[in-house]
Amino acid sequence: MSMMKEFREFAVKGSVIDMAVGIIIGAAFGKIVSSLVADVIMPPIGLLLGNVDFSNLFLTLKSGAAAGPYASLAEAQAAGAVTLNIGIFLNTVISFIIVAVCVFALVKAVNKLRREAPAAPTTKQCPYCCSPMDLKAVRCPHCTSQLA
Repeated sequence: MSMMKEFREFAVKGSVIDMAVGIIIGAAFGKIVSSLVADVIMPPIGLLLGNVDFSNLFLTLKSGAAAGPYASLAEAQAAGAVTLNIGIFLNTVISFIIVAVCVFALVKAVNKLRREAPAAPTTKQCPYCCSPMDLKAVRCPHCTSQLA
């Protein structure tokens, strides 16, 4: 029974709930980034490189039941060919770079918000003997000099 109580305390802690929300939002963000790369970024790059469709950029390592060459990755996979999917890998690498840049920007912004202003000084230095003293002092407790 105490294990259930410990688990309940663990599960309702704020950090666990925050982590769960982060994972859910992260999964949705991953889908958005994948779509951004596959549907927005890669088509213009493919167009600039001579109408290359990166999702269909692959090398056939071994032909399948129907001999190649294959017009698309889907056709090669349907024939049972063994392929090296270079285009899908490039899309995944670009997605990772975009996510990494976004996470870096987010962490940088959060760290900037968390920085606290430096604490106001509570002491000052005697101009005569250079000893520290309270800000409100009118006479140095070390050398007894009169301060302005």
